[in-house]
This record gives sequence, C-alpha cells and structure tokens, in this order.
Amino acid sequence: MPKQADIQSFLPLTPAVFHILMSLYGSEMHGYAIMEEVKRTTEGRVKMGPGTLYGTIKRLLDAKLVEESDHRPDPERDDERRRYYRLTNLGGKVMKAEIQRYAKVLETAAAKGLPIPAIA
Repeated sequence: MPKQADIQSFLPLTPAVFHILMSLYGSEMHGYAIMEEVKRTTEGRVKMGPGTLYGTIKRLLDAKLVEESDHRPDPERDDERRRYYRLTNLGGKVMKAEIQRYAKVLETAAAKGLPIPAIA
C-alpha cells in the first residue's frame, strides 16, 4: 500500500490531471469520451485538446495513476483503435487526497470570511 507521503508527492494536481482523474473516477473511458466528460462537467469552461489530453494520459500511465483497460464495449458500437483507460488504486487515492486538499483550501477561505458556495 502506498504511504501517505508517496500520495502527497503527486499534489497539487494540475488542472488537466485533476479533470482526467475526475472523469475516470468510477468509470472507464477512451480519450474522446474523457474530453467530452471534462467539457460536460465543467459546463464548457474547461476545454481539453488532444495534445493536452494524450500528453497528460501518457504521464499518468508512466506514474501508474491510470492504466489501459482490457474491457471493450460491443464491437458494433466501438472502434477497435480506441484505447480505454481507468484509474488505478493509486490514482483513486491521489484523487481523494486532492479533494481533501481542496476541502482544506475552502475551510481556510471560509475562515477568512470569503463566500463559499453551497454544494448541492
């Protein structure tokens, strides 16, 4: 099991890494689906091009935060050239640690009197 210090060494995550890991949390996706998920979940505020996406995925693969998935959807609905990705156990732990880091940032902001939007 990775030590907490090992997990912390990945933080803070870049916006691209954060959004890719968030997209893959709980699901497996191919690259274009990740780009679409980022656009959807950010209501179009974050646009990720193929260069950023695939460069970041390569680094995430090297860091063992994501891995290629062997799972394939129905061949009639899929292109065999697509590669599917999923979070590793380490990637999930890093994502959770980043969310905890964000929570502490929000606590600090609230303590300073900054307005914090409610989470629905």
